[in-house]
Amino acid sequence: MKSTVEQLSPTRVRMNIEVPFDELAPNFDRAYRKLAQQVRIPGFRPGKAPARVLESRIGRGAVLDEVVNEVVPAMYAEAVSAGEVHVLGHPDIEVTKIDDGDLLAFTAEVDVRPDMQLPDPADIAVTVDALETTDEEVQEQLEGLRARFAVLTEVERPGGVGDYVIMDLEATVDGEPVPDGTANGFSYEIGAGGLLEGLDEAVTGMSAGESTTFTSTLVAGQLEGVEAEVTVAVSAVKERELPEADDEFAQLASEFDALDELREDLRAGLLKRKEIAQASQARDEVLEAFVSAIEVPLPEKIVDAEVDVRIHDALHSFDHDEEQFGHLLEEQGRTREEFDAEARTDAERAVKAQLVLDAVADEQNVVVGEQELTERVIYQAQRFGITPEEYVQRVQAAGQLGALYADLRRGKALASVVRGAVITDSAGNTVDIAALFDDAADTAADDADEAAEEGAGETSDEAGDAGAEDAAPDADSTTEPQPAKA
Repeated sequence: MKSTVEQLSPTRVRMNIEVPFDELAPNFDRAYRKLAQQVRIPGFRPGKAPARVLESRIGRGAVLDEVVNEVVPAMYAEAVSAGEVHVLGHPDIEVTKIDDGDLLAFTAEVDVRPDMQLPDPADIAVTVDALETTDEEVQEQLEGLRARFAVLTEVERPGGVGDYVIMDLEATVDGEPVPDGTANGFSYEIGAGGLLEGLDEAVTGMSAGESTTFTSTLVAGQLEGVEAEVTVAVSAVKERELPEADDEFAQLASEFDALDELREDLRAGLLKRKEIAQASQARDEVLEAFVSAIEVPLPEKIVDAEVDVRIHDALHSFDHDEEQFGHLLEEQGRTREEFDAEARTDAERAVKAQLVLDAVADEQNVVVGEQELTERVIYQAQRFGITPEEYVQRVQAAGQLGALYADLRRGKALASVVRGAVITDSAGNTVDIAALFDDAADTAADDADEAAEEGAGETSDEAGDAGAEDAAPDADSTTEPQPAKA
């Protein structure tokens, strides 16, 4: 086989590949065996007809088609590997010559990762939030814990914000009951919101035994968006009583004997969460600064594919109902054109991050070990509540095993960049990012999962068997911090 690479643009090449027929003998043998099983020829058992008899029956063209269909993908992959071309997406292949007995020639036009000059991570400087915990924050944590152990006591007075009411609800439209619009003995916290518009105002000040009717817009069901008359009848008002914040409560709510010990534990937990947030912030800030420091031409087809993935994902939750999706955007004060423009901007950012991190990984010869891949599989399987075996089957069925590997590889590449960057906090202190990653990377990965792949669908690695659907920023790793969502 002979192949040459012609640069069409910074992000696209044409590969010209020629294969002499004397290299195709094994392919012809397989083609004859396969076709012989499919064709019944009198006097021969299935699969036993000689090649010349088979050709006389089905024609030489059928044999050549079978050979070409097998050879072209294999030779393309071999040419990609031999030429060290970083292909992106699927190639556009055209067979240009079939000189029977002499030569098979074809071209493959494909997007490629452009050349880029990577900056020195040491030249990247970012600032993150300082690690501070205040007494007020600790008190807020304590109050939240007290609320978990609160008890509800029935009272003989009107309900107010923070109280609970036991109530019956019935919604009607034009005097007719709304399907599934009735609820009896329903417990509701006044001021919680999120159930029915106008409900909080209606029940505030009501006592047990009272009822009222108000108008609200239905937010679900067959009559979604329709105005309904809602009758609410309160049968009881209850107030929430918090336990006293003392040593006895500490013993009830924790392993500690004293309230001061519980406070210190809450402070330590708060600090740990802030450390994790700081590590994630450092990861995101470094990624943004590093990628922004590089000029990278983007393959248009790869970006278009990523935009399609993002739009598809957005519509999926609406069963691809464009009208419903449009209503949501209208409620948000956005137009479809604005959404599409934002999707393209996000897609460009995600694709660029992927390309840059892949270049970093290649430059540093980053590899992902079998143990790392196994840990990721176990981690992801736990997230989805399935066995590792089932998760692997799903990934393989979707053709995303390469994407999983690429996500891990990009995560490790990003971790190396972050460790090499200069990171200070808002108080001017140098941040020991390595220590933060050692302690917080696993949890930070949860936040990063869905990162700039926020979806990056099938982008940079989907072809060439290099593998990956999207990931730069949506990769999550159990051992390394990941890119921020794009």
